This record gives sequence, C-alpha cells and structure tokens, in this order.
Amino acid sequence: MIKWQAQQSIDVLHWGRFPSFEPYISIFNNDDFVYDPYNNDFIYMRWKERFLVPDHRVNNVDGASFAGFYYICYQRSTNEIKGFYFYFNNHEWYQQLVLEHVEERAFGSFEFR
Repeated sequence: MIKWQAQQSIDVLHWGRFPSFEPYISIFNNDDFVYDPYNNDFIYMRWKERFLVPDHRVNNVDGASFAGFYYICYQRSTNEIKGFYFYFNNHEWYQQLVLEHVEERAFGSFEFR
C-alpha cells in the first residue's frame, strides 16, 4: 500500500533507522495505529519541501529536487532533530539531517529610546 507517496517497504527501511521506532516497525502502517506524541519523548514526522526561501516562486534548482521528503524524529529530552531524506531516483537513500539546539552564550542586545 502506498501512503504519502511512499511504499511500506521504503517506510520500513527509513523509519527502521531510528532505534526508538523499533517497537512500532511492524504496526505503524496499520489503519488503526495511533501514536500519542504528547506522552512520548520521540515525535515522528514526514517533512516535505515546498519552496525555497527567500523567493517562494522558485520551484526548480539545477542539481536539486523537491520530489522527495524527510523522515524525521524529534527527541524532546535532547531537543534534537534527526532525519533521513528520501527520493526514489536519488542514489543516496539515507542522506542524514541532524539539527541540534545550541544555547546562546551571550546576552541579546537592547536599545531603549
């Protein structure tokens, strides 16, 4: 069955790269599967790129593609986002994305007038 432009076999390969997803790997694609993100440390998402910033009218870039999407896992306790990009025609199926929160070590500047 295809959901969100992905085959279940592709979903299993990508979601399976997150160790925290292991308990759900055999049931996540069931129509009655419910995951409660409010009571779990991990939140799973798919992200789809739609346009480029700052010019949202650009819809094509040589050498880049908007055809794929990201399998994303956000871990609340660490404030970290990890993901894997997937596009069927891309030869690298597991391009990794890691976003970590970096605390600012300086005070913001303010000006009173």
